Amino acid sequence: MGGNKLFKLMLLEWRKLKRLSVIGEVIIYWLILMFMPLFFIKMVMPDFGESYAAAIELNLFIQMGFILFGGSLINQVFIEEYKNKTISLSFGYPISRKKLFMAKVLFISLLVFLTTIISFIFTGLTTYMLDQVFSIINGNPTNSDIITYFTSSITRSLIITLISFIPLFLFGILKRLTVPTVTCSILAMQLPNFSSFLHLEPEFVITVMCILGALSVYLSIKTAESVGEI
Repeated sequence: MGGNKLFKLMLLEWRKLKRLSVIGEVIIYWLILMFMPLFFIKMVMPDFGESYAAAIELNLFIQMGFILFGGSLINQVFIEEYKNKTISLSFGYPISRKKLFMAKVLFISLLVFLTTIISFIFTGLTTYMLDQVFSIINGNPTNSDIITYFTSSITRSLIITLISFIPLFLFGILKRLTVPTVTCSILAMQLPNFSSFLHLEPEFVITVMCILGALSVYLSIKTAESVGEI
C-alpha cells in the first residue's frame, strides 16, 4: 500500500510539472550530447579518438551534463512550490511530509536516471554511425567495448542521479534559491574534469560527490517534518 501511495504521489508530481518545458529541455540535452563526443575529439582533443575505449571514457564524463537537469528538476519540484506557496496544499495531504519528500526525490531520481540512460543510447549510436562515415575514431568497437559501454552507462547514470541531489538540502529546501542551485549543479558537473588541477583522481572526486548527494537526500527527508512552509 505504501508503495502504491508513493507511485501516486510521483504521478502527481509529473502532472504538476511544466511538462512541455521539461521535455523541450531534455531534447536539447540529447541533441547536444549526441554530437559532443565526436565534436570534442575532432576539435579539442584528438587523443580520445585513438580507440573506442578512449571515446567511451570521454562520453562518461560528457554525460555528466545531466547533473544540471537534476538541478532544474529540484527547482521545479521543490523551490517553485515553496515560492508559489503550492507546497502548502501538498502538506495538507493525509500523508507524512517525509513520504511526500521521498516521493519527490524518487520522482526526480527516476526522471534523471531514465533520461541519462536514453542519452547514453542515443550518443553511442550517433557516435558509431557518424564514425562509420567520417572515420574519426581509430578501429572498431570490440565486444568488450560494447559490454563496457552498456554496463558503464547504467552505473554512471546512477552516479549522475545521486550527484544531482547535492544542492537539494541546502539550496533547494533550506534556502530555496534557484541561482545557487543551478550554480552548484554546474560546479558538480564540471568538477571531475578539473580534478587533475586539484591533484585528485576523478574517481575519488566522483565518490565524494556521490556521498554528498546521498547526505543531501538523507537530510532532506530526515528534516522534512521540521522544515517550515514559508
